[in-house]
Amino acid sequence: MSTDEDLNDPPLRSNAVKAARGLRPFDMLVRNAVVLDMVTGQERPADIGLVGPLIASVHAPDPARDAKAQIDAGGTYILPGFIDTHMHVESSMVTPAEYAKAVLPRGVTTAFWDPHELANVAGLEGVEYACRAAQNLPMRLLPLAPTCVPSAPGFEMSGGDFGPDEIAKMLARDDIHGAAELMTMHPLLDGDPRVQGIVAAGLASGKRVCGHGRGLTGGDLAAYAAAGVETDHELTSAVDLMARLEAGFTVELRGSHEHLLPEFAEALLSLGHLPQTVTLCTDDVFPDDLLVKGGLDHVIRILTANEMPPAWVYRAATLNAASRTGRSDLGLVAPGKRADLVLVSSLADVSATHVLANGQLVAQSGKLLHPARTVPSPSSITQTVNTQEFAPADFEIPAKGPLARIATLSKPRFPEWGERQVDVQDDKLVLPDDMIRMAICNRYGQNTPTRVAFLENWGKWRGAFATTVSHDSHNLTVFGRTPDDMAAAANAVRQTQGGLAVACEGKVIANLELPIAGLISERPLQDVARDFANLREALDGLVDWQPPYLVFKALFGASLVCNAGPRLSDVGLVDVFQKRILESCVLEDGLG
Repeated sequence: MSTDEDLNDPPLRSNAVKAARGLRPFDMLVRNAVVLDMVTGQERPADIGLVGPLIASVHAPDPARDAKAQIDAGGTYILPGFIDTHMHVESSMVTPAEYAKAVLPRGVTTAFWDPHELANVAGLEGVEYACRAAQNLPMRLLPLAPTCVPSAPGFEMSGGDFGPDEIAKMLARDDIHGAAELMTMHPLLDGDPRVQGIVAAGLASGKRVCGHGRGLTGGDLAAYAAAGVETDHELTSAVDLMARLEAGFTVELRGSHEHLLPEFAEALLSLGHLPQTVTLCTDDVFPDDLLVKGGLDHVIRILTANEMPPAWVYRAATLNAASRTGRSDLGLVAPGKRADLVLVSSLADVSATHVLANGQLVAQSGKLLHPARTVPSPSSITQTVNTQEFAPADFEIPAKGPLARIATLSKPRFPEWGERQVDVQDDKLVLPDDMIRMAICNRYGQNTPTRVAFLENWGKWRGAFATTVSHDSHNLTVFGRTPDDMAAAANAVRQTQGGLAVACEGKVIANLELPIAGLISERPLQDVARDFANLREALDGLVDWQPPYLVFKALFGASLVCNAGPRLSDVGLVDVFQKRILESCVLEDGLG
């Protein structure tokens, strides 16, 4: 579905008018359905008549009406196709074609894709791949222009560099549908010319400028909206939610932080109505979760399970999403709208029996009816891990003894600066028993030193984990205690040109190859999900997790430099908010 058929084609509209009045047969007629009306919130029995990609009529059941093809809904609910307002295909580690195969049978007919993972690895060639891969799919996958490549200029180096000119050129394309989440919040508010130019390019294009307002409150939050940013999904509490609603943002309730959804449901219920600016998104979905739980349908299930009225939840996923993304053709089961339709037997279970896109039956009983097209991957995005082979010494921190005072990174998810005095032996820091190592190596041929930090409050570890899925620069990142294990895991990922690996006692015990940009596999979702689950299980046996923050997922966001607090990047220990960079964690050595 590279382009949607024009609904305003005169012959199409003329035929729809005739069919609605009973003067010609419908092309497709869905009989015996129950419409959950996204405007009134009411349920009513109806037949839905389609002409090509257009809904021509939604009328009381009438066995006399004729059609070239029919679907008997058997009393099931009919809903508009679901719209995922913000997501990253790369987080599911499969190709766009495999992603469509997974979510379209579950009712997702439209998704707005920010391919900034691919862009941070492969620059404009990564975006070109995304746009080509999004074409001719049975679902509507709409790429945005990544605005943060890298996510924190000067504080990390990635494989691309997008300034205002690059953004403006991308936004001029018909296959780019807005400016993606702007994570460089404080540079924007501080008047950084590069970031202001990026937002200006977005506004000049007339397309949406999407946001990432993590940690913004008060005047800073107001300033972010005043700058022209429209959306936010980075909510950490109900207080955050209400502040963004009051500031006029389009709020995208995301499934990737599902432990917060009950709190959000409670806050919305207390309002007594669903604001028009509330939409739903998945953001990031791991492959095993996508296979077992689904995508946006999983978010819908969680919210309905937390007592939000189904009409509210589905309105957020359809009409609100269509309105806030400027797609007036979508979001309603109504005459004159595009025929993206989902039949579900239960509003709570969200189990789709039939899915139609542009008036065509594309999925039935959980299966895609026609294969989605996979595009070739050029070498520019399959040869992206450009590092030297690793030795255990690369994961040591040099210092003079017998003691050294070091800066530490304390706590996952919401990191804080810490300090510790540690022993030095053989001109190397000695890792305390209650800490672990984290290392980042630039994988784009910069030949910078491997940066190593000591982490506090990161649980008890045995073994090591290496990954090229490391937001947002996706440099090679390694966690562990012993340099031998860390070198083994890192070399395994280097050898496969990207992916994930777990090592213990110097040997690799689990790995997942992701050769496309170090992020994506060309294999079927079932295979990727199986290997990912096996790798996670292997690491579960080596790490004592402490939910909700010290969890497996935290490993992929620990280097998210643009967020508040200290982080490790290929530049060193950095804090964007404090504008602080330490090339080494050693603050003072030769003590004692």
